Formats: sequence, C-alpha cells, structure tokens
Amino acid sequence: MKYLLTFLLMVASACACKSGNEGPVPGAERPEEYMKMLDGLAVGIVANQTSMAGETHLVEYLLGRGVDVRMIFAPEHGYRELAADGAHIGDGTDAATGIPVRSLYGVRRKPDPEDMAGLDAVIYDIQDVGARFYTYISTLHYVMEACAENNVKCIVFDRPNPNGFYFDGNIADTAYRSFVAMHPVPVMHGMTIGEYAGMINGEKWLPGGQQCELAVIRCRNYTHQSLYELPVRPSPNLPNMTAVYLYPSLCFFEGTSISLGRGTPFPFQVYGSPLFPDEGFSFTPESVPASVRPPLLGVKCYGVDLRNAMEEKLVPRPMVNLDWLTDAWTKYPEKDKFFNNYFDVLAAGPTLREQIQSGMSAAEIRATWKDGLEKFGKTRQKYLIYE
Repeated sequence: MKYLLTFLLMVASACACKSGNEGPVPGAERPEEYMKMLDGLAVGIVANQTSMAGETHLVEYLLGRGVDVRMIFAPEHGYRELAADGAHIGDGTDAATGIPVRSLYGVRRKPDPEDMAGLDAVIYDIQDVGARFYTYISTLHYVMEACAENNVKCIVFDRPNPNGFYFDGNIADTAYRSFVAMHPVPVMHGMTIGEYAGMINGEKWLPGGQQCELAVIRCRNYTHQSLYELPVRPSPNLPNMTAVYLYPSLCFFEGTSISLGRGTPFPFQVYGSPLFPDEGFSFTPESVPASVRPPLLGVKCYGVDLRNAMEEKLVPRPMVNLDWLTDAWTKYPEKDKFFNNYFDVLAAGPTLREQIQSGMSAAEIRATWKDGLEKFGKTRQKYLIYE
C-alpha cells in the first residue's frame, strides 16, 4: 500500500510538471552536450525508427552538422522500417544517405571487427521500454562488448524509460541466459538505457570482466517520476501507451497457448483462447505486416479486453501484474498444453512456470521475489543518474 501511495503522488507530481514545464528531452536533442565530443571522430550509429532528434532522424541530423557517420547498425525490427517481431534483418545500404547498414538481428548479434575497423566511436540511440526481454538492451550489451574488444568508445544518447518509475519481477537466473535474459535483473529494471549501460560496465557483465569506454549524453528534465509518452512506437506490436504499460505483464503469454492479440489492431491489449468460455469478448488474429503468422491465426479467441486499461486505472502501475496469467491458467482446460518451450526462456528459468503449475496465487509468487528485488535495488541505486 505504501508503494502504491508513493506512486500516486509520483503521478500527480509528473502531471503537474508536464502542465507547467518542458517535458523530458532525449540526449539526441542536446547537441550542445555531444558535438564537441564527436569533433573529428569517425562514428557508427546503432539506430532505428525511434532515433529522432525532433522531426529529423539522427543520422541526417548528425550528417547535417558535419559528423563523419560511416556505419549504421540495425537492431531487431530493422533500421528505418518496422519488420515483424523475430523477422530476419539483413545487411544493406541506407537509401537516404548511402551509408552501409549492418544488421545485429540476423547472421550476427555483435558487430564484427571488420564493422568496427576505422571507427572511433559507436553511438547508441534507441528508445527502450524497460523490460528484460525487450531485445534492445541485449543489443546494447553486444555493442558494448564489440567496443571493448576493438578499443572503440561507446556513446549512449539516453532516452526516458516510459516504465522507469518501478522495478519488479523475478530475477533472471543466468544459468538460463538468452537474448531475452542477458543479465541477472528483474523483468522490469527501472533504468534508462544510459543507466543500464553503466550497470553492464560497472558490474563487469561483459565477457572476462571487460569494460568499454562509455559516455552517456543525459536527458534533460527527466526523473524516474516522469510518465513519458513515446513520440514514436518502439516496435511494431506496441502501437500505443496502453500496450507499452501492459507489455511487461502480458509478454509472458508469448510462452503459452494464449493469444495476446498479435494479428489484431490491438496487440498487447487483449488476451484470449478458443478454449476460454465466451464471456462477451472475442477477436480473431489475422496476418498483418506486424505479425505475418500470429499465434492462433484465423481462430476465434474468447478472452479479456484490456484496451481501456488506462481509463480503468489498471495501468500505469508500479508492478508486473501476474493476475492475468494465473487467471488464464485457471480457465484453460488443457493444462498440459498451456505452456510452450519459450515460457522458461522468457522467465529466465523454470521457477515461475513451476509456481503457477503448483497452484500458487499471484500474491504468493510475488512474495518470492522480495529478497531478489531488494538486492537488485541496492545494485541499481549505484548506477542511477536521474532522481
């Protein structure tokens, strides 16, 4: 209750700030903080459709100011386009500038030494949403690793975390390390990309305890009380802030037989199954550019409509909500078919699945996170650069 009251005061403070003062300003829009740093350097840029400086994409923004941009690195979903989740991203050339584009979500996850040759620095500027299984922080890890190995500086142009007002969830078991669980952090880490990069470096999570030369161009007017509305959708299936806020809780359905609305106009805002009882709401996933082959394609699903979650004050809230997951488990008649092999990958270990299968309630499961979250909170505190 104390945590919730603190959060409500935070929301009131954030709203008051938004109405009276300039909102958070991303690092990319603060050239006074980085242009001297880039003077004379050959740079690569990790960027996508969110890498905007005002109305201009960062690559054009920097080229227009005389920065020597030689290489573009593209994460999951691609560089300027929005490829479907999990789609293979190939190498290419940026049609607008002629600069080579190297994919970090295809045949490689880490820049090759050949890609880094001739670069003095790599700029990382991608909008994250603060979840452990959102792959942009994994790309950050590999970019920092390549920078450390090739003696190249890593410069993070920081951006606000729309879910930066809390940290919550089970701590990843590093014995189950994957591209969606790279580090021993909870589901929601409550840090900006710049803060997270500092943690990767400071905790020596790069192989062999390496550390890269790191600089962070901070946001202006951002605090962890800020409720930041994203100006550009961060990935194809997070089309609005309702989805961004629900994503941490609903993403676990990716590891089950339940649809979370991929292939509909409202992904990550509903969940359902053809085996659920008809309680007045249904949807049918279709093939769309954001999800070419969504789960339960063409099958009518009955379930729960969360499209009004913000109006109903279900989100934003400072917690990963397990009630929807445990409710779905209770309703699903074929228990042996509820989970798939991806669930333990998302949960970074079998514990959460086993807890649900044993009949533990959401509150009982959350209680088992307490010690891990307290320990993480102390580690996190060392790397926060915003109030």
